Amino acid sequence: MYKVIYKITYPNGKIYIGKDLVDSINYFGSADSKIIAKDFTREQRKDFTIRKEILFEAENVTDQEINQMEVEFIKQYQSNNPSIGYNQWPKFKA
Repeated sequence: MYKVIYKITYPNGKIYIGKDLVDSINYFGSADSKIIAKDFTREQRKDFTIRKEILFEAENVTDQEINQMEVEFIKQYQSNNPSIGYNQWPKFKA
């Protein structure tokens, strides 16, 4: 079974980086829906597409290793910067 790090891109260009320990095709992360909803009008919410990209995948990594990789990707993509993405942790330092 693969463990993956993925990047979700929303129609407004903002991103969310997450991990999936079971490589579910139907999992799109645990970003805070209330925060995301503030960025979209009612009309925009009626029809939109998000993109899920696998940034890293491996079968033989520990949960601890994949957790650390997730943090590294969040920092690399700056998805914890509210102007770029929806990750709430680790806290962004300008």
